[in-house]
Order: sequence, then C-alpha cells, then structure tokens
Amino acid sequence: MPIVDPRARARATWVLIGARAGYAYNWFDIGPALPRIGATFGVGPAEWGLLVAMFLVGAGAFQVPAGFLARRYGARALSLWGLGLLAAAGASGAFAPSFAWLLASRLVAGIGAALFFSPAIGLVGTLFPRGQRGVPVGAFSSAFSAGAALALIGTAVLVPIVDWRAALALGGIGLGALTVLAIFAIPRAAGAPGPRPAARRPMLPEALRFRGVWAIGLAFVGFEGATFAASQFIVPFGEAIRGWSGVIAGTVGMMFVLPSVVGGPVGGSIAERYTNHRTQLALVTLGGAASLALVPFAGLAAAILVGSIFSFAYGFVYAVMYVIPHFWPSVPAEEIPLAIGLFNAIQLGGGALVSFGFGWLVSVRSYSVAWEAVAAVQALTLVALFALPRTVSAGPRASAESGPRAGLSP
Repeated sequence: MPIVDPRARARATWVLIGARAGYAYNWFDIGPALPRIGATFGVGPAEWGLLVAMFLVGAGAFQVPAGFLARRYGARALSLWGLGLLAAAGASGAFAPSFAWLLASRLVAGIGAALFFSPAIGLVGTLFPRGQRGVPVGAFSSAFSAGAALALIGTAVLVPIVDWRAALALGGIGLGALTVLAIFAIPRAAGAPGPRPAARRPMLPEALRFRGVWAIGLAFVGFEGATFAASQFIVPFGEAIRGWSGVIAGTVGMMFVLPSVVGGPVGGSIAERYTNHRTQLALVTLGGAASLALVPFAGLAAAILVGSIFSFAYGFVYAVMYVIPHFWPSVPAEEIPLAIGLFNAIQLGGGALVSFGFGWLVSVRSYSVAWEAVAAVQALTLVALFALPRTVSAGPRASAESGPRAGLSP
C-alpha cells in the first residue's frame, strides 16, 4: 500500500537515496586504499584482487536469499538489517589486525549489501502508487553511481592524509548514521510483509526457472567483473604506472563510474521505446569492451574519455537489463525482484572471479595484459545472449507498472 502523506513519502525517499549512495561508498572505498593496505599487510596485486572479489562473493551469494527473506519479513526490515550489517562490517575492516580479518569483513559487507539492494528497490516502489514510481526508483538507482564516484575521489584524497584505516572507518560510521536516520524516517507501513500463501507451490518460482533470467546473468558476468576491476584498480594503476597523483588518479577513477548516471536514463528510455533488446545489449557492451582495451595506451585525457564511454555503456546496459523482465509475460509481476536478484547473483559471483583474475594477472604478468584480458572476457560472455528470448511486445504489464530505470547494478 503506497504511503499517502507526501511529506513522509519524500522524507523516506531522500533517506533511502542517501543510504544507496552510502552503500556504494562503502563498496568502492577499498580501491584507492589498496596500495596502502598492501604495504600494511605485505600483500600484492593478487591479494588485492581477492579483497575486491570477497565483497562480490558476499553480495552475489545472498541476492536470491534476500528476495525470499524480504517476502517473509518485509522489505523495510530486511533493508535496514542489510544497511546496518554493511555499516558495521565497513567500520570493522578499518580496525583489521590482519589481512584475513579484512577479507572476512569485506565478505560480510557484501552480504549486507545483498540484503539491502533488492529489498530497497521494492521498498522505494511501495512508497508511491503506480504511475509515480519511475522517477524516485530511477533516482535511487543513480545514487549508486554518485556514491561510487564520491568514494573513489574521496578515498584517494583521504588516504594520504589520514591513512586507509581512518578512510574506511569514515565510510562505515557515516553509513551507520544513515541507518539510524532511516529507522525513524521510513514509515513502518512501507514494505511490510505480504500475506503468506495458504499452501506451498509445488515447484520453484518461474523467475528462477525462466531461461531469460539465466541468459542475462551469464551474458554479463564479464561486464560486471570488468566494471569492478576497472573501478578498483584504475587508481593504483594510475599512480604506479602513469605516475599520477592520488587526486588525479581518483578523478580518473570517478569517471569510470559517474557517467553511468546519464547512461541509465538513456538506456531505460530506449529499452521502453524499442524491443530489439538483444541488439541494444550486445552493441553497447562491445563498445564498452573496446574502450576498456584502450586503457594501456591512454594518457590522462584519453583515460578520462575511455572511462566516460565505459561507464556510460555500463549504465545503459543495466538499465535495459532491469527493464526487460517487465516484458516477460511468463514471469509474474511479484517475482520480478526475485528475477533481478537471480541474475545479479550470477553476475556478481562470476564478476568476483573476473576481478580476482585481473589482480592475479597483474601480479604474474602486467597491467597491460590484465586490461586486455578483462576486455576480452567482457565480450566473450555475451555469447549467452543467444539464449535470451526475443522481446515481442511491451505488453499490458510493462505499460502499467513502473520498475527500475537507471543507474548501476548491485
């Protein structure tokens, strides 16, 4: 049931948008700190890749369970628990006495992120009636890119001044404050659990069985991994290989995530107007892969351009990806969040392997080899799009309901 009081609705929406940005900040703040973390614990790029991957493992493994838990306990309760867990894990990592502790804290942080993400999208939707959800859900999604960009530039500036521990602690404490604010700002009626069915269904939900969900998940494992590898490693790459200062490297890193705020609305609009979704996804993903392959040859200005193209492509592709389930008549409307959770889980799990592989290649070969390899993987996993059913028409449900329209995924 939508929240009637417009002031309560606006207050809750803005707090959730802030929480989404803080969630992304605690996801991406590890990248600029990797060299200092390595110096503290005596580890190199291979271990950095593992550290990046651990967050993705936690976020991927709990996407589908989060969908089921939200149905049982309500989107509000699960979103708040996930946000609090992410904040606590983020702050805990700042006090890690060993690299193993830091790895564990990043895993738990990823679990918290999973418990927040899909339920929070549903929670924003419950605040508004049909026909009024597109803009707030789009703003919520785009806040991820803003938070990620702020993390990359902010941590790059803070680490040389206050060291990596204080920089990570700041993100965790800030998100903890937002969690407390959300407890009071989000009405209890929002995202309440629905009535339980009288009997169990005899088979898995259609969202878990539909081949289109699996096709999207597998097709963009490469793009997901490339995005997180690029955003986390571009800063240490710029400092070590290009000789950029931390501020300049952080600015370049910001351009690998921020333009997706523009790519999201463009992709969502095109996906709703035209139904050649496989072509849209394939062409834009290949463009992003081609731009990433140019990183080893790019100076400062070219790196900013490459990052902008790559990030725009990411925002475009994920907006199309989130629109497509609304065109599948065989997937019930109430199972769309579960469908999104499943293909996000596949992408995050596979993306974790890609991110780890990037760091491993840097350690045994070079950054140049790693950039080319991750661009190739991004293109190769697109083969799974052949299993994606063609979109035949928008259908009555797609025109009647609003869904996620813009921004980055997880």
